Amino acid sequence: MQPSETYQNLTNHLKSALGILELDRNSQLYRDTIAICDYIAKPTYQIAVFGPFNYGKSTLLNALLGNRSLPIDLVPTTGAAIYVNYGEELRAQITLKDGTIISESGTDVLKQYAILDDARKMRDDVAAVNVYCPHPFLKTGVELLDLPGTNDREAQDDLVRDKLLTADLVVQVLDARKLMTLGERENLRDWLSDRNINTVVFVANFINLLEPEDQKQVYNRLLFVAESFRSNLPNNISNIYRVDALPALRARLKGDVAAAQTTGIAMFESALQSIAAFQQEKTAVKLPRVAAIAKQICQSLQTKAQTVVEQIEAEKQTRQAKIEIKQKAEKLLTQGFQASVSDFEIWLYQPTILQRYQAEMAASLQEGTFDLWETKFNQEVLKQQQTVAEWIDKACDFFGKEKPIELLISFPPVPQITLPPPPPTVRKSRDGEVAPVAIATGLGWLLGGPVGAAVVGGASYILNKQTGYEKPIESPAAYLNEVQQICNEAAKKYLTQFSTETFSMLQHYKEIAGKIINFQDSKEPLNVQAQQYQLELVNNLVENLQEEIKQLTVDSLP
Repeated sequence: MQPSETYQNLTNHLKSALGILELDRNSQLYRDTIAICDYIAKPTYQIAVFGPFNYGKSTLLNALLGNRSLPIDLVPTTGAAIYVNYGEELRAQITLKDGTIISESGTDVLKQYAILDDARKMRDDVAAVNVYCPHPFLKTGVELLDLPGTNDREAQDDLVRDKLLTADLVVQVLDARKLMTLGERENLRDWLSDRNINTVVFVANFINLLEPEDQKQVYNRLLFVAESFRSNLPNNISNIYRVDALPALRARLKGDVAAAQTTGIAMFESALQSIAAFQQEKTAVKLPRVAAIAKQICQSLQTKAQTVVEQIEAEKQTRQAKIEIKQKAEKLLTQGFQASVSDFEIWLYQPTILQRYQAEMAASLQEGTFDLWETKFNQEVLKQQQTVAEWIDKACDFFGKEKPIELLISFPPVPQITLPPPPPTVRKSRDGEVAPVAIATGLGWLLGGPVGAAVVGGASYILNKQTGYEKPIESPAAYLNEVQQICNEAAKKYLTQFSTETFSMLQHYKEIAGKIINFQDSKEPLNVQAQQYQLELVNNLVENLQEEIKQLTVDSLP
């Protein structure tokens, strides 16, 4: 038999596959895979005996062992899988699920823990049942497994099905009086052949109760079925035996060798010993069923891989759709921003802004209402500023970027203007001097009297003789024209400076905005990277499993 080390890599790959597949622990594939991993690591050669209730399985094993080691009765009894191994004395050990171990000499304790209760159910607190027996066949490394009867309850059937997968040799006990029922034929297909368990020995019990002619018909029918389950058996060894279990047990308990010989037990026992010795030396006994489970795992992994591929593709399509949306958004936001900036630049264009605001501003300087005009002008500038900023805000929200500093717009200082002295209306002062009369007014020159006021930012300043003007203006009309020119020049200077400085700020802000309204495709999302890693892992695992099975198959060839 191949050493367990030969299968170590395969076992590791199978267990890794279970983790990747995230199978339900109660699923058949999960249970089979765990069982097959245990089977690979198992050092003993296991012979499992199974069949329906009351077919004499435990009686057959007792006859082999030559004592009443296992519980037998006229009603269904065995309620747990009982492992029989070599021991210096007959002893039973019960391991409970809470870790408690009960070990007693003899096997009376089995009646409490290993048989069905009054409701014919297995106990749910028992983890393992072991019997140790001083039989020379067991000393060769052989382990016998007495399984609960089938065709009674689903829980028992599930247990038997799982345990059969880990048996090196399966012994199916049949009732010669009702050979190959529908249930037995289904079990042969579903539990054995479909799982590549193809080394089976059939034992027909109760055949002594049939007439000789009927016995011959039973044998011929069984021969046809048994032929499909001869893999890994020696050519000179049959896999069909007639054993009258109860007479065999009675004969052996009495030590009547001759009587035992007539029951077929000796021939059956000899065959088991030959098969065990042959298969323990043969290297390919485990391979078929191990390969069958590995194939199922590979298929599940390939299905998983296909699912991951579809998920990755769906994720990429979703991501591409998002990219296209963001690219479209970038284009629309850029167009909107550029349009708003263009409108602002047109608004700031010196000829345009002078045409629109110079006259108004000059009039406000003349009339002393510059504060009101400036408030209105600021509101119109703010409207232009907000139109531009709205596109940046939208871009920040859409692309998830931090908002930059606002578009800073500074206004020139309040114009400082000096008006020439108006033509005075001459009148004598108290000291006899002739002095100009100046009055404050917000409307410039009033024809009703001379004006000597300089309007600066809405405030009136009294002008005196030290204005710097060498030659006073002689007519009111000329003076009014001069005042208008001075205010016009002040307004032009103010608006020109505002246009130049704001235009410069706007150009700088366009550079900032260009970095905001800019979609840059990031690296693949982490979930796609994780899926691609998982896909690579799954594909590598499939390749490794297939390679291990291939190599084991080559190694097993003669």
